[in-house]
Amino acid sequence: MTSERSIIAVLMGGPDGEHDVSLASGASVAEALRKADRETVIEHVIPRDGELDLGKIDADVIFPVLHGPWGEGGQLQQLLESDGRPFVGCGALAAAAAMNKVQTKQIATELGILTPPWECLQSSMISTLPPPVVVKPVAEGSSLDLNVARTELQRDEAIARMASHGEGVLVETYVDGRELTVGIIGDETLPIIEIQAAQGLYDYEAKYQRDDTNYVINPQIDPILQDAMTSAAMALHKGLGVRHLSRVDFLLDDQGPWLLEINTMPGFTDHSLLPKAAAARGWPLPVLCQKLVDMAIDSPEPSSLKGPGPASR
Repeated sequence: MTSERSIIAVLMGGPDGEHDVSLASGASVAEALRKADRETVIEHVIPRDGELDLGKIDADVIFPVLHGPWGEGGQLQQLLESDGRPFVGCGALAAAAAMNKVQTKQIATELGILTPPWECLQSSMISTLPPPVVVKPVAEGSSLDLNVARTELQRDEAIARMASHGEGVLVETYVDGRELTVGIIGDETLPIIEIQAAQGLYDYEAKYQRDDTNYVINPQIDPILQDAMTSAAMALHKGLGVRHLSRVDFLLDDQGPWLLEINTMPGFTDHSLLPKAAAARGWPLPVLCQKLVDMAIDSPEPSSLKGPGPASR
């Protein structure tokens, strides 16, 4: 890198259901980069209709802080790749694969990573998984429209409701375990964080709207299980071709850690887990955000999908 100040454009907002969360994350990133005081920072809010003309944004590097299928699942990344400037985060192929929970679970299975049994259903399809199960969209973030169904009626109603919106529906066996997450920056895993939701479910409200969720950094976990979790997180991160950053979520019970999902652009709000883990590693938010910008400049080419092909079910 040179001593000249680069212009960093922080993108936020967008058409996804997490528009408001993205605004908070983006503002946090922009403030952190200004505190780092190595770059000139501009902020660009993408409206809810998704209108974006990158050619009108005068910047050297793009830092997209969007959450959801459009902003995190490949569509925005396609635009960024076509634009040609360095940007933070993974490329379109990896972003799409990571956002799609079924494809993530298929690749995880072929990598030998334990994940709860699941089905992917479309309209009029009947689930064969006995309750309790978790019912959620195949491609959505922040636990939006997450349902725990403890009866067949609850399961079938949740499936019908989501399928009526034209969405693919993921049904997976409910695991009653400790909620844990592993952050990754570059090629390094961060301290594990345990999430202790006051009402038992780490849903959208617990993530962003309530203040009663407890976060335990470096929780008491058997070292063997801890190594298994961090190794699985890194294997999935690399297998999907993700770059720069991710957060991989697990449930831990007596059988071991169960993979839930991977997030390729985790939140950067004051509730968010990746900044908490990075701070515990010794990287406060200005240092973390500057590291990510440096990675984008030093490795401008998005990684490709590296994992094995989709597994048959």
